[in-house]
Amino acid sequence: MKSLVTRDKNRRDLFKKYEAERLALKILQRIDPTDLRVQEALNALPRNSSKTRIRNRCVNTGRPRGVWRAFRLSRIQLRTLALKGELMGVRISSW
Repeated sequence: MKSLVTRDKNRRDLFKKYEAERLALKILQRIDPTDLRVQEALNALPRNSSKTRIRNRCVNTGRPRGVWRAFRLSRIQLRTLALKGELMGVRISSW
């Protein structure tokens, strides 16, 4: 599981590194879609620098599903930490 978490972290770092360059090329591509130089420049960027390659994962367990974006925790970890009172401003409701 650690390898999946580190892979996702590397993808996030690559996205941050190439975000401005990719955005500028995308704007140029919208202006002139027939320009092949822009497309070649986009293809030359690393594949993992695209935002769509990033997967939301739990920072504690690496679980890919049921992740709350605000906390970057899976629903299971969120519940256990909330029950322990380790999350500020979060209470489990009961009625």
